[in-house]
Amino acid sequence: MEMTEKTTGSGSARWGFYLMGLLILAMGLTLNTKAGLGVSPIISLSYAASVIWNRNFGDMTFVLYGIFVLIQAAIHLREKGKAGRSLLMKDALQFPLSIVFTRFLNLFSAMVPDIQAEGKNAAVLFEIRLLVLALALILTGIGAALSLNMRIVPNPGDGIVQAIADCIHKSIGFTKNCVDVTCVTITVIISLVGSGKLHGIGIGTIIAMVVVGRIIAVFNHFTKEKLIKLTGVEE
Repeated sequence: MEMTEKTTGSGSARWGFYLMGLLILAMGLTLNTKAGLGVSPIISLSYAASVIWNRNFGDMTFVLYGIFVLIQAAIHLREKGKAGRSLLMKDALQFPLSIVFTRFLNLFSAMVPDIQAEGKNAAVLFEIRLLVLALALILTGIGAALSLNMRIVPNPGDGIVQAIADCIHKSIGFTKNCVDVTCVTITVIISLVGSGKLHGIGIGTIIAMVVVGRIIAVFNHFTKEKLIKLTGVEE
């Protein structure tokens, strides 16, 4: 009886942290776009595409996430047996998760106002944007770490980081930095070829490329072991 209660409690805590992580991540990504200093590197591709081709940001993010899922599936095809089938199942489940997650991006985007310049001088406006950016980066890092550590169904933008990290045997924080640099590089190319100017790339994007991976690493350093014990997640 005690074992059953413990298992049930651990499972509830695991799902609670997972859902919390996804919501925190969605808010972090949204605030990053609202800061007006450049969007998060992982979604810079979808943001640029939405601006260049005048498409819905959430819809373009869903397309990007679909590409991420296919890349993960290609990596996981190397795994054999039950473990491989389990990973591929999680990859497939990322498609419906992407639909829900990108709807939350649209919802939060509609709820959170853009930072307006009226009544503020340039210095004050920049300070406000920096504060919003700092909050966005902290939330993005914590949300990504929480959802990934629960090992349920990752958000595709973070799932691809997890898949590559497992494949090359590097930390999530380091791999996140590498994936961010790759996404920004491709975004720059698409922007210049598609419209002749950059879209979504700014000082906030560059800061995020360095900081988010470090936030994940620091958050995991202080909390991952405790969360694993609390939720019973097997690594």
